[in-house]
Amino acid sequence: MTRGSLPGLLLSFVWLGAAVAAPHIPVDGNQVVERLPSRSAPVQRELRRLRSELRANPDDISLAVTLAQRYIDQARAEGDPRYLGYAQAALRPWWNQPAPPDPVLVLRATLRQSTHQFSAALADLDQVVKRDSGNAQAWLTRATVQTVIGNYGAARESCMRLYARAPALVVQTCLSSVGSINGQAASSYHQLVETQARYPLNSPGIGVWVDTLLAEMAARGGDDAAAEAHFRKAMAAEDPDSYLLGAYADFLLDHGRALEVVHLLKDKTRVDALLLRYALALRATGAADVVKQSEALRARFDAAMLRGDTVHQREQARFELVLRNNPAEAVRLAKANWLIQKEPADLRILAESALASGDREAARMVLDWLRSSHIEDRRVAAIAARLKVAA
Repeated sequence: MTRGSLPGLLLSFVWLGAAVAAPHIPVDGNQVVERLPSRSAPVQRELRRLRSELRANPDDISLAVTLAQRYIDQARAEGDPRYLGYAQAALRPWWNQPAPPDPVLVLRATLRQSTHQFSAALADLDQVVKRDSGNAQAWLTRATVQTVIGNYGAARESCMRLYARAPALVVQTCLSSVGSINGQAASSYHQLVETQARYPLNSPGIGVWVDTLLAEMAARGGDDAAAEAHFRKAMAAEDPDSYLLGAYADFLLDHGRALEVVHLLKDKTRVDALLLRYALALRATGAADVVKQSEALRARFDAAMLRGDTVHQREQARFELVLRNNPAEAVRLAKANWLIQKEPADLRILAESALASGDREAARMVLDWLRSSHIEDRRVAAIAARLKVAA
């Protein structure tokens, strides 16, 4: 990828883990499953044009990469996993090649990480940076995967390789995303705020990425006013995607503002992660509809398990813990999820389910990670204190 294409793919990759959802299976034959995007919408017209051109020129790698990129953008924006399948289909002539061209490798890594094939994704990215050490997108994507799996030293090294290869704000955001969960929370936050002020980018997408990260950092550190300000800025910049909606909903739920979550997500429940938060908000407000929404969510998780899909174990663990009051199943799912990915939200549900279930192995996993990673998260720290007492 050229430096000019960095922001688009960057954001596609950063949000994919939380933005996509398992296919929705309706529980009622009369239920409206979804309202399809208008065929006259500009993005749909562009996709039709690109598909038509690719059908006429199926071996045009530049065209295939462009179409795959657009599909990944839509998966991020809409939380619809079908677009990821369309993206892979666009790359079909090169998909199974052991060493396809670099643009395909970066996109293949992006798609592989969306299904938690992190080792395969890193193998693709390693190929790219060995052939082209100046590929900023590959280094950034590599840093993000390494952060998700908890390899912070390697992630920081990948971020450092972005110097002189990416804008200053992108470099610092990469570094701050690692440092903020690896013992440098305060300095990472302040450095990113300063860099955003000194080196702004004329890109709404990059701005949303930065402000969402700052909001999450502030929330973990206990600065609720700053977190709220960053979230509101991100929400106002452009149509919020599924990741931002979910992060802001979690912040609101943590502060007893469930009714705001109901209004925020009532039309966004096609995405599993957002339906979960909507159901949690309904439960908190005592709404009768929580039973129906919980059942719909259970059906989706059951269908995912039948397919062998384990991408949403974090959300499923939260569902089992809060909505089904089943801490034993919640902790099983949380532990399985923790073996794959180690983001702050993964640590939190592991801690919460460990405390609720009394599972000593899960408690040890939480306490060990807090010691080794030096992550600073006020809510997890409070739970950890209770785990220590219980132990």
